[in-house]
This record gives sequence, structure tokens and C-alpha cells, in this order.
Amino acid sequence: MPTQYDDEPIAIVGIGLRLPGENNTPDGFAEFLEAGRSGLRPLPTDRWDPEGLTSQDPEAKGVMRCALGGFIDKPDHFDARFYNISPKEADLVDPQQRLALEVAWEALEDAGIDPTPLRHGDGGVYLAVSNMDYSAALYQLPRTELNGFIGTGLAHSALSGRVSYFLGWRGPSMTVDTACSASLVSVHLAAQALRLGECGIALAGGVNTIHDPMGHIMASQAKMLAPDGRCKTFDDSADGYCRSEGGAVVVLKLLSRAQRDGDRIHAVLRGSAVRQDGESSALMVPNGAAQEGVIRAALANAGLAPGDISYVEAHGTGTALGDPIEMGAISAVFAESHSTENPVTVASLKTNLGHLESAAGISGLVKTALQLRDGTIYPHLNLTT
Repeated sequence: MPTQYDDEPIAIVGIGLRLPGENNTPDGFAEFLEAGRSGLRPLPTDRWDPEGLTSQDPEAKGVMRCALGGFIDKPDHFDARFYNISPKEADLVDPQQRLALEVAWEALEDAGIDPTPLRHGDGGVYLAVSNMDYSAALYQLPRTELNGFIGTGLAHSALSGRVSYFLGWRGPSMTVDTACSASLVSVHLAAQALRLGECGIALAGGVNTIHDPMGHIMASQAKMLAPDGRCKTFDDSADGYCRSEGGAVVVLKLLSRAQRDGDRIHAVLRGSAVRQDGESSALMVPNGAAQEGVIRAALANAGLAPGDISYVEAHGTGTALGDPIEMGAISAVFAESHSTENPVTVASLKTNLGHLESAAGISGLVKTALQLRDGTIYPHLNLTT
């Protein structure tokens, strides 16, 4: 049902993040990106022993072929008492839930919002997650050690639910898994809810943590990972991506409400769209026509024309298959309305941080918001040809 808010832009009034390269604050992240730095590092030995698990032989079975990754420090550590979680329960809570609590709280801090007066209100929570590493580990426990805390500690539905529970928010609360697009789909759903009046404030974003080499091995066997561990997005040498972890959450309000409340506004979201590839040559192969369609749908939803756009933050994984398809879709939408005198710049955060999977899209959105705030475009790394 249409409402008075149908065409209302959405304001980003707060940002919380925990990203590779020790990026824990918006200002620190902006400095990191402006300097053209990389957040990648060797695979952590405190999570698994890489000895015998790594090989550059593309035909070797049961091994990974990636030398680097984007990792955050101690994702399993957090102040459980602050979040009213007992020590016994904390041991069984997926670190992705812990990370979501932290970055959600820090996003509210960045917005200067005290959540206490909002308890029992209509605040909404939309968070993305897909990784199940921690579940795989706990499912190996003896049956005599199983208890109720494991159920809530591992359930992806509890990721958003635990944040709503801690804040006392009674608005919509949902966990989204659409793979790599999930955190941007979360933002889309949150924006829709704000415009429909289902909530007056919303947290949206995604998290991803890596605890087991299984995902690296599977991606390596599918020849998706770059041997040197770098995303060489849109470069002639592109040969895969590297896996990364972290999380980011934004605080969203209707623009008019943010202005009324005197909020600092990082950036404004004017429109969004969600589509599926539908049929393509394989389940994981993108569809250029569908990508072009979703860009045009987002522009239409925002009331903008291709000529209004000067920057595109691409998915840009650095794969020889996906990059040309994505660039083809971008070119199909923007080429006619731009020229060398009036270009549209295309870049990808994955050249700095790798692929954060369910937290990838929100990280790119945060980067773009910071670029708008600071009136700059950050360097795109690993581009030679």
C-alpha cells in the first residue's frame, strides 16, 4: 500500500565497522583507503595449521591455493557481560553474532544515538550472514555436551534477533542470506520498511567470520581463488579472489526525520533494486542482461538517469568470468551518457580487502558513503592492464 514516504530518500546517520587492516572506525577506514593500503595478510596460524593445506598445484586435491586473506583480530573475543550474555552461553555463540552486536552498537555510537529511549519502540534490524564455520565445529561435540545455548548460539535467525533483544526493539527483525549480495539486500529491505512506516529507525548490514579451512578448500577446488591472494579486479591478470571476514552496519532513517533530529548525515540513499540472474550457463555464472536490468531498476527507483551518476562501486571480485560480464552491464547502462570529458569511474573495495562474502556489499556501501562525505575517490589497487 503506498504511503507518504514512497519517494523519501534514506539517510545514513551512523556507521559501525570491523574490517581487515585493523579498520574499526569510519575515519580510520577513510584514511586507510585514501592511502591506497591493503588489508590482506597471510592465513592466520592461530585458527588452523596451514601446513599441508596449501599448494600452488591447481590439480592438487583437498588443499587451498590462496596465500593471503582479509582477517580481523580475535573475532571470537568480546565483552559478553556488556551484552548481558553469561560466560557459559558466550562460549557457544557464533562469533558472527558477537560481531553483529559490536558493530551495531558502534554504529549507534557513531550516530550519537542513545538507544535507551528507543526500547520497546519500532526500531528495525536487518542483518546478513551466510557462513556456517562455527556450526560445523560445534556439531562435532559429543551428544552429552549439547545444550539449548547451542541452538540460539548457531541459528542465523538469532543474529538479528539477538541485536533486537539487546536493544529492546520491537520493529521488524530479520536475517538475510542471498550469498554475496545479502548485506545490500538487507539495506534494501530496511529502506523499504522505513518508507512503509514499519519502523522509524533501522540497522542494516552484514557480518562474516572464517574459522575453518573448509571454505578455502572448496573455493580453491572450484578454481575461484587467486594463487597470490589478491583481487586484481578489471585487470588483464585477474585470476580469482581471496576470502575475507569482518562486518559493517549502518544506521538508517528517513531523510526528513534525520534532518528533524539534527543527525549528522554521512550520505543519502535515493533508490535501490533487487533482482535475480534467472537462467544462465550455470548456477554460479552471472547474467549480464539481469545485471543491466537491476542497475536500470535502481536508477528508476531513485528517479535518476545514467548521466547523473559519476561513480560505480562494483562487485568486482577479480575473476576472469565475472569481471567482464559486470563491466559489460555497467557499460551498457552508462556508456552512452558519459565520455572521456564526463566519465563514470568504476572501482572495487575488494582490491583493498578481498571478498567479505555476506559483508561485501555493505563494506562497499560504507566506502562509497565515505567518498561522498569527503568529496574524493579512493585508489583502486592491483590494476596494471
